[in-house]
Amino acid sequence: MPSADPQSSPYTVAVLGGGIAGLSLAIGLQRHGVPFHLYESAPAFAEVGAGVGFGPNSVHAMQLLDPRVRERYHVLATQNRDRKGTWLEVRMGCERRSGTHCNGNDARSNGIIKGNVDGEEKATGIQVGDKIAEMNTTLDGKPFGQSSVHRAAFLDELVALIPKENVSFNHRVVAIDDLGAEGVRIHFEHGETARADAAVGCDGIKSRVRRIVLGEDNPAAHPSFTGKYAYRGLIPMDKAVALLGDGLARNSVIYPGYHGHVITMPIEHGATMNVVAFRTKADGKWADERWVLPTEKADMRAEFQDFGPSVRDILSLMQTPDLWALFDYPPAETYFRGRVCLLGDAAHASTPHQGAGAGMAIEDAFVLSNLLGEVSHPNQLENAFQAFDQIRRPRTQKLVTTSREAGELWDLEAAGIGDDMEKFRANLHVRMDWIWDIDLEAHLREAKSLLTAERQQK
Repeated sequence: MPSADPQSSPYTVAVLGGGIAGLSLAIGLQRHGVPFHLYESAPAFAEVGAGVGFGPNSVHAMQLLDPRVRERYHVLATQNRDRKGTWLEVRMGCERRSGTHCNGNDARSNGIIKGNVDGEEKATGIQVGDKIAEMNTTLDGKPFGQSSVHRAAFLDELVALIPKENVSFNHRVVAIDDLGAEGVRIHFEHGETARADAAVGCDGIKSRVRRIVLGEDNPAAHPSFTGKYAYRGLIPMDKAVALLGDGLARNSVIYPGYHGHVITMPIEHGATMNVVAFRTKADGKWADERWVLPTEKADMRAEFQDFGPSVRDILSLMQTPDLWALFDYPPAETYFRGRVCLLGDAAHASTPHQGAGAGMAIEDAFVLSNLLGEVSHPNQLENAFQAFDQIRRPRTQKLVTTSREAGELWDLEAAGIGDDMEKFRANLHVRMDWIWDIDLEAHLREAKSLLTAERQQK
C-alpha cells in the first residue's frame, strides 16, 4: 500500500476520459504519487443513465483503491429495504411460449411450460409472479446484497477527490503520436496537443483510444450490437409501492421471460425505483446510428403484453422511457500498444446483465495505479502495461462473454437450459461466484510479480 506521503514518480500519465473509470484511475494515481492530468471531451463531468450497481468485489476494490471512495460510496448507496443479503430475487415474469398469454389479476396464471433439451414439454408448479430463486452475497463476512447509487451523484463524489487543476475539459482525443523514449503526444479535436510519458484511454464504449491502439481496420476496435435493447426509466417509490406493495417495490427483483426480462431496484435511498426492461431484437441487427432513441410508452408496453401483472404494472408507471441499444466490444488481442493503454469500458465494454461492468473498471484502476506506482523510470511503463494486460484481460474479457450469456439466460434463451427451471436455478447458483469471490490482494500480487519478471528480462 502507498505511504501517507508518497514521493512523486519521475514521469507523467495522461488519463483520457473522465467517467467512473478515468476518475478512479486518477484517484489511484494520486494516492501512489504518480503525476497525472485528466482530459475530458465534454464541457463538464457527466454520467449517462440512472442507477449503477456494484457487487462485493467492486466495493472491496474501492476500499483498496482509496478508502475515501468506499466511504463516499456508502453515503450514497441504496440497498434493499428488507432483504439485505439478496442481490436479486428472481420471480417468473411470463409463461408465454407459443401463443399463450399471462392472465389473472393476482400475478398468477396456469403455470409455465418446462422444456428440456430433449424437447419434452410438461407443465410445472411455477406460476407467473412466483419466486423461483434468490441470489445472495456477502462482504467482509456480512450480508451485502444489492447495492446501487445514482451515477451522477457517485461521479460528483469521485470528482471531489482530485484537484481541479489536474483536469481539462473540452479535450476530445483524435490522434496519439508514439514518440518512443520521449513518451506520447496527444492531439485534440480543437487543435491543441499535450505531451505525457504515457496515456491511458478511459473513453468508454465509443473509445477513440481503442481504435488507435488496435487499429481502425481491426474488427475488435469497434463495438458490436449484442442483439438486445432495453427500455430504461424511473418511478417515484410511493407510486411503485401503491401498485406493487413494499416487498416488490423496495427490494431488487428480476422477472425473467421469453425473449425479455425486467429488473427493478431502489435507488436514491429508496425514493425512486430504477427500471430496466430488456428485449431481444428478432433480426439481431441495429441499423440506426443513434444508440439511444426516444420511444412511445404504448410501444414499450405492447412488447411486454405477454408478461404478468407485476411487470405490466411497473411499465405502466414509466412516463418517459428511453430505448437503449446494447453494444459490447469483441475480444481484443491486447489492452496496450507502446505507452498507450486501455482501461474500463474502452478495454472491455460489456452488457449490464451481470451488473459488473463499472466494478471491473474500479478493479482495473486499483491494479494499474498500483503497478504504475512501482515504476521508477519511464522506460518501465510498458512493463507495467504488459503486466496489467496479462492479469486483467482474461478476467475482464470473461465478463464480456458471460454477460452476453447471462442476457440469454434471463431471456430463457440459453443453450441447453432454456426454460428448464432446474438447470436455470443451478446456473444462477454459481454464475456470479468468479466475479464476487476474487481475492484482489492476491490478484495484485500476481500482477506485481509479472511486472518484476518483465523488468528483469529487460
